[in-house]
Amino acid sequence: MRVNRISRARSRTAVGLSVAALAVGATTAAGPAVAQPKAAPAAAPSCSTAYKIEQKLSTGTTWRMCWHYESEAGLVLENISYQPKGEAQPIKVLTSAKLGQIHVPYDDGKAEYDDLTGAGFGQGLMKMAPGECPGGTIKTVKIPNAWDPQHPNVNGLCTTTRSRGHAYRMEADTGNKVFQTQGKDLLIYTVNKVGWYEYISEWRFQDDGTISMNIGATGSLSPGDYDAGDGRGWPIGKGAKAYATSHSHNVFWRLDFGLDGSSKNKVEQYDSVVSPPRNGNEGPTNKTTLTKVTKELAGDAANMRWWRVVSDTGKNKDDHARSYEIVPGATTKYLGRPFTKHDVYFTEYKKCEQFATDNLLNCGAGAGKSVDKYVNGQTLTHPIVWVNVGFHHIARDEDQQPMPVHWQGFSIAPRDVTAMNPLTPPELADQNGHVENGS
Repeated sequence: MRVNRISRARSRTAVGLSVAALAVGATTAAGPAVAQPKAAPAAAPSCSTAYKIEQKLSTGTTWRMCWHYESEAGLVLENISYQPKGEAQPIKVLTSAKLGQIHVPYDDGKAEYDDLTGAGFGQGLMKMAPGECPGGTIKTVKIPNAWDPQHPNVNGLCTTTRSRGHAYRMEADTGNKVFQTQGKDLLIYTVNKVGWYEYISEWRFQDDGTISMNIGATGSLSPGDYDAGDGRGWPIGKGAKAYATSHSHNVFWRLDFGLDGSSKNKVEQYDSVVSPPRNGNEGPTNKTTLTKVTKELAGDAANMRWWRVVSDTGKNKDDHARSYEIVPGATTKYLGRPFTKHDVYFTEYKKCEQFATDNLLNCGAGAGKSVDKYVNGQTLTHPIVWVNVGFHHIARDEDQQPMPVHWQGFSIAPRDVTAMNPLTPPELADQNGHVENGS
């Protein structure tokens, strides 16, 4: 049961209005950029001041982007660029980034929800108190086709900065100096209420170019779900009378890369295999192979497997193609539905494919309504990346009351975006590539 004492009744009329709003405001992809020998300068975010986010962190890195808000997906970030010190121009990373779905099936099989498209995620934007955005700014968001038309504006978008600890530490060769820097992040987040749950949707932009996407679930356990007498739940409270029903949170993110201002990005998969020692070697050998992903793919994480999205346009100062590596987070894969059986999907861009499940827009006769059906053998020229991270929530006594935040998410990390560590101190700026110490 998802409703609570303050949730509004859901109706197909409201959902229909939201679909219309999405059709009007859906993100369009940037067109192919003209190839340059190095990097194509990224244009400044094309949005008004109210919808622009620009933050220069104390370590010298600047992040720029635009934002808008959709009635189902909630916060959407667009035209995201990264400019560390030493780079003359912003480096375009993402054309758009947003949630693709939060799919919630219950273990007893009696309920299953698509929280974005079927349970009012976008409509449930919560007002934040100043203490929830320490040191930052809370922006006003106008909810499209608000279910409460008298109050469409919500002070619900926080932008702030935060320290994350060591960015690096290295003792100098002479032993009389330590190089160290404390890393700084730009944080952007909203809180969206769905039934008894409250989701913290967090985007973290680090000064080293890493972007982390996380969903934190908090709020309350639904009191209507203390009915797991079939042995699937967990006893909450005194004795063993009230069993909270276990369930899963399968969160999808949708990323439209635009590295160096071009939608023509390439996808590569790397796998490593360790073999026993042979030929008189002291230790095992490890061989890494590259597979170019040229067709749409439903990918599964595996030991020593990783993917990267590669710029078709720009190179760093060492003449290496810029790319971003997908770094999976901890996950519990849900095997109950075809669309949750894979960890990552690479699909060819279609404007109508906006949600990983229960896709609302009409993609034509015979088109699938979920991301597994989007994978149908098309050649990848403008890849969209869908990342699925699962969490199986078996409740515990500590989940009440209120429920501590449980996080799930992933990161994308720069790989050859800059020629050196973007936070390199000036004294070490000449140590690029093979460096030999003088005796």
